[in-house]
Amino acid sequence: MSTPVTSVTIESLTEACNERLGATHVEAKDISGGCGQNFELKIVSAMFEGKTTLQKHRMVNEALKDQIALVHAFSQKSFTPAQWEAQQQ
Repeated sequence: MSTPVTSVTIESLTEACNERLGATHVEAKDISGGCGQNFELKIVSAMFEGKTTLQKHRMVNEALKDQIALVHAFSQKSFTPAQWEAQQQ
């Protein structure tokens, strides 16, 4: 049985994305001004291949539901490796 989530950090979000979504790159940012209640994530994963934006967001929401429940605001951008590479150019 997994340990219940009691607080959310950049590190815990990154670790959850890596473990649950097979993320190859995660950029997590606390944009709350320091209170830890508003996070922005960019997630790159091959698991997003062939998925619509809505499907990718649902995958992320399901994978991070315990963390999302503990914060005031959460925004995400999800990319396949090819989409991320194209965005970097």
